[in-house]
Amino acid sequence: MLKIRLARLGKKKNPFYRIVVTDIRTRRNGAPLAELGFYNPIQKQLKLNKALAETWIAKGAQPSETTKWLLSLANDTGELIQISKPEKQKLSKKVLAKQKAEADAAAKAVEEAAAAKKAAEESAAKAAEEAAAPAAAPEEQAAPAEA
Repeated sequence: MLKIRLARLGKKKNPFYRIVVTDIRTRRNGAPLAELGFYNPIQKQLKLNKALAETWIAKGAQPSETTKWLLSLANDTGELIQISKPEKQKLSKKVLAKQKAEADAAAKAVEEAAAAKKAAEESAAKAAEEAAAPAAAPEEQAAPAEA
């Protein structure tokens, strides 16, 4: 079975990967069948021949999770692109608690506003019914008196 995976190169604590097609029984850095491109996570660079990768997938090669993600990021021309991952900020427990409290307060305010709007609509509907009811009542009372 063929696999599209990363072969690690580079120095210690400075990784650099080649995207290769290889048999699953070979070593991580063993002789590949084909090289599709490279990925540098430190400088966030990617160069990948997407058309060649698609042909290998059509032949039955299975991409690893990381290479699937890289394939989704790559453009069709295979040029060198800069990858920008959304960076997560590490926040303290106090800040997280404060953000949660603010979100809860905002949700409660939205619920209260919806309830107030519903109550206003109901009172307006009742007022419209009451305004229509007294106008109909004198006509009904006048009709039996004539008969």
